[in-house]
Amino acid sequence: MTDIEKTGPADKPPVPPTPAAGPEAIKAIPVRHYGRYVSAVVAIGALVALVYAFSQGKINWGAIPDYFFDDRIIRGVGQTLLLTALSMVIGIVGGILLAVMRLSRNPVTSSIAWFYIWFFRGTPVLVQLFVWFNLGLVFEYINLGPIYKDYWSSFMTPLLTALLGLGLNEAAYMAEICRAGLLSVDEGQTEASHALGMSHGKTLRRIVIPQAMRVIVPPTGNEVINMLKTTSLVSAVQFTELFRYAQDIGSSSGAPVEMYFLAAAWYLIMTSVLTVGQFYLERYYARGSSRSLPPTPMQKIRANLLSLGRPSGGMA
Repeated sequence: MTDIEKTGPADKPPVPPTPAAGPEAIKAIPVRHYGRYVSAVVAIGALVALVYAFSQGKINWGAIPDYFFDDRIIRGVGQTLLLTALSMVIGIVGGILLAVMRLSRNPVTSSIAWFYIWFFRGTPVLVQLFVWFNLGLVFEYINLGPIYKDYWSSFMTPLLTALLGLGLNEAAYMAEICRAGLLSVDEGQTEASHALGMSHGKTLRRIVIPQAMRVIVPPTGNEVINMLKTTSLVSAVQFTELFRYAQDIGSSSGAPVEMYFLAAAWYLIMTSVLTVGQFYLERYYARGSSRSLPPTPMQKIRANLLSLGRPSGGMA
């Protein structure tokens, strides 16, 4: 039997398989946002021009630190904070009452609340202040029977005028804020409370209002900050607060514009403190509504510092 010579792959050394060519690396080219660069340059240029313009003006910048902690200025800051706190107490209490009246099924109380909100939101605060201040021209006396009787001019002091003008006006806005917060709570919560035998008032205090605070707190914080700035209007009815003291010092020192800058700096300081307080108050009431609370300013700073220390392209 003839042997057949076999030739083929068995006589040759095995050829290693050619590795499959992998996918070509993608070269990511970032998108150029030229509009951002242009707007940034324009904004910086405008800021530099504004700073240069004020630097060339006839402004005695040294007068600002000289009077920054003046006794009258500090007294004005205290009066401003006191007026803000008292006016907001009147506004919040009145707003809650008006919101409950507005949501009532009683057509009389609901109509009265609607008319109050319509009137005070439709007239300027300054006009309301002047009306309260000049009611002595209409009523010579205030007569509450055996409780109190006096001349209107003696009764309506600048402080009382400021409180009525600011507080009653604020109540109209707080009423709408509180009403929105109360309506944000599901009706099933109220129905379940009533099924458990809770009264309407207890349901509001224990069930509805605590849940509505998450919606009420943010706009209320804005109203507090706005009230702090609105207090500057009461100087028109002879109440002395920060702005009025700054005006008086500016008139006597011959630096009125500088004192306006000083008052603006104090308003910025106070509103900044209130903004921080508002943030933590919102964070407190957000505990039951979100799984992760918003980071605090210190947590944001710590996270940014840690991100700077991470190697590029790696994990921390």
